[in-house]
Amino acid sequence: MDHNRANHRLRRRRRWRVRKNIKGSSQRPRLTVFRSHKHIYAQVVDDTCGKTLVSASTRDGDIQGKLKTTGNADAAVAIGKLLAQRASEAGVKQVCFDRGPYKYHGRIAALADAAREAGLAF
Repeated sequence: MDHNRANHRLRRRRRWRVRKNIKGSSQRPRLTVFRSHKHIYAQVVDDTCGKTLVSASTRDGDIQGKLKTTGNADAAVAIGKLLAQRASEAGVKQVCFDRGPYKYHGRIAALADAAREAGLAF
């Protein structure tokens, strides 16, 4: 139990360290990512008014049936493309990327690269 508490504290410190340099605005909102073992979630947030503009995850009904598994890099690519498509429909062209407490590697990098290829600039 103590080990889990220590991991949570370290993850929280990494998240704060990343977030102190990244602020989303209405012209350039923040793209934030959360990953679990089974799923990946991404959302575009305007920090000035505190609203989520666009979101996508592997738990969405329209993409869940198309994926073989939801916890791998292929699923992250699909979510990155879907998020970029929804963001362009909402009028968002530029974002700042918030990787949270995760390294820019694996599923996080795959999501970011797919979103860039689909038209988001960051």
